[in-house]
Amino acid sequence: MIAFTNMLNDPDHPDHVPGCKVVAGFKGGSPEIESSISRVEGYTQQLQDRWGVRIYDTIEELCENVDGVLLESVSGLPHLEQARPVIAAGLPLFIDKPLAGSLADALEIARLAKAKGVPWFSASSLRFWSDVQKAASADVVGDVLGCDAYSPCAYEPHHPDLFWYGIHGVEILYTVMGSGCKEVTRVTTPDTDFVVGLWSDGRIGTFRGTRKGNHGYGCTTFGTKGNYTASGHSYKGLMEALVQFFKTGEPPFPNEVSLEILAFMEAAQEAKAAPGKPVALPSISLE
Repeated sequence: MIAFTNMLNDPDHPDHVPGCKVVAGFKGGSPEIESSISRVEGYTQQLQDRWGVRIYDTIEELCENVDGVLLESVSGLPHLEQARPVIAAGLPLFIDKPLAGSLADALEIARLAKAKGVPWFSASSLRFWSDVQKAASADVVGDVLGCDAYSPCAYEPHHPDLFWYGIHGVEILYTVMGSGCKEVTRVTTPDTDFVVGLWSDGRIGTFRGTRKGNHGYGCTTFGTKGNYTASGHSYKGLMEALVQFFKTGEPPFPNEVSLEILAFMEAAQEAKAAPGKPVALPSISLE
């Protein structure tokens, strides 16, 4: 949240993105995760001292004084309950990764937003990194035939394995491949996760999650015009997407993709118990 606020509020920031400002907040955090809850007071003080951000006691009160909401609790577990009052207030909503602590919670968020007509999206910043966008571009690779994506994949015991850090690499994979994965297989060692996704059109995409060595982010895309390898990271693309979203109310990509990403990761969790055995993605329905 500090990095986002600096980029949006500071016109002298080298990656400043104009158009929106952070003006208010709510001290949420993720109480089940020490590395999150222990930082709330320090982050709050920084936001107040540098930017004069007003802190409200409840999300409901916050919603009465803003035009849109960034839900930034690092854990996905409280996202559904934190999203409820925002959706009830009818405000556009960005939910930082992971969208929720489970696919069931994510589907409930999507159902509530659909019923209320509230625009929302959720993403890792890696989706909007310029090099990843090149790796997904038809001008660069032609039609995408496959993709090998990678990212760190530390575990957090309150979440399914890939929800915590692996989601960054899975988001890269879906940025390139799009939706349509039907089943996954997984191999896990102490240092690595390797998940193979089979798309309904026969394409194959893979995710490698690392817990040892150089923990970078990136992918190699295989296309009809050529291959492209992307690496690196920046928040700027996400900030630009956020500003555009809050101005237009139009998500930058279909919500169904975010829901399928969680389905992919839950299927990968099930596949952990049977290495090499295909596991179908759970169905997604907002009915």
